[in-house]
Amino acid sequence: MRTEQAYTGGQELVLAVSFELAAAKWKVALHDGRREQPAVHTVVQPQAAARLQAVLDVIEQQRLKWSLSSGVRLVVSYEAGQDAFWICRALQARGVECYVVDPASIPVERHKRRAKTDRLDAIKLVINLRAWLRGERDRMHVVHVPSPQDEASRQLMRDRGELQKEVLQHRDRMRKLLATLGCWDEVDHKAFADRLARDQVRCHDDTPLPLEMRERLLRECERLALAQQQLAALEKMRHASLPAPARQRSDNLAHLKGIGEVGASRLALELFWREFHNRREVGACVGLVPQPYDSGESHVDQGISKQGNRRVRALLIEMAWTWLRYQPGSALTQWFNQRTQGTGPNRRARRIAIVAVARRLAIALWRYLKDGVIPAGAQFKSA
Repeated sequence: MRTEQAYTGGQELVLAVSFELAAAKWKVALHDGRREQPAVHTVVQPQAAARLQAVLDVIEQQRLKWSLSSGVRLVVSYEAGQDAFWICRALQARGVECYVVDPASIPVERHKRRAKTDRLDAIKLVINLRAWLRGERDRMHVVHVPSPQDEASRQLMRDRGELQKEVLQHRDRMRKLLATLGCWDEVDHKAFADRLARDQVRCHDDTPLPLEMRERLLRECERLALAQQQLAALEKMRHASLPAPARQRSDNLAHLKGIGEVGASRLALELFWREFHNRREVGACVGLVPQPYDSGESHVDQGISKQGNRRVRALLIEMAWTWLRYQPGSALTQWFNQRTQGTGPNRRARRIAIVAVARRLAIALWRYLKDGVIPAGAQFKSA
């Protein structure tokens, strides 16, 4: 009879567990490395706490069935998605080792047609987890889990962006509705809502607006006023609501010319909440690193990876242009001017170069916050 040590090849025995999450049910795959196929179970409890407890019960039952010791190392993984990180935090609070996996990092078959079910996905994830624990880091990439405070603080700036977008949508919708009647009145001012309420807005031939159109515009004005009111209230409390570490990072960034208070707050909350070990991690996190395709005789530039936080990536591109304008003497601006000198009206060359500036700017700001290294040639705002 083979011993447990022979099954594990002299390594520590690990009970690996993976979840395939769905709204109606979860698939739970378990593997201890001593058998050919993992065990797969389904939990369907309607409440989150009950479903999580059912998963723990399944794990305990399977541990007893496989005659594993109570001190066996238990490692759980699941793919990042709409459930975010609450499962990871709940398991870690119970002393369970848990990892959240980037779904795009898991290798898949390249056949034209491949079978895909929740059961197969759970099995593949638990097998990849065991390989990852053995040191095969290319099997999957683990996501950094933010603290509850860091995750909650992001909603401040994200809500601000949604409110700004909603205000523009309401105004644009009202403008287009009026255009169908030949009315080109400005809708950006509060006076328009007052004139509309007094029935003073007219069509192209000076006739009153149709009743149905006027009522719809009035409802749009009410929704617009509510969005503007919420946006104004959020602006007043924005800086004071930031956690102390994020507020300090935001203030340090905002001292540099070319970086406004809003952009500094977004960077502090969306990017610099986590610790980076080197510049490559910073570039990869924002998805501004090149992705070459070099195989045999094929040499293709696929552009940047576009991985990570898309909000930060768009912000850094915008911030790179303002950096060129307000920091003309910085090393980054000079580097951009040298690379684009002589391109003339070739805007594509400038758009490619600005991506490199954005990546270098993110790295420079990370060094500035981490080690106090001021970006070369950068100037601060006057007091």
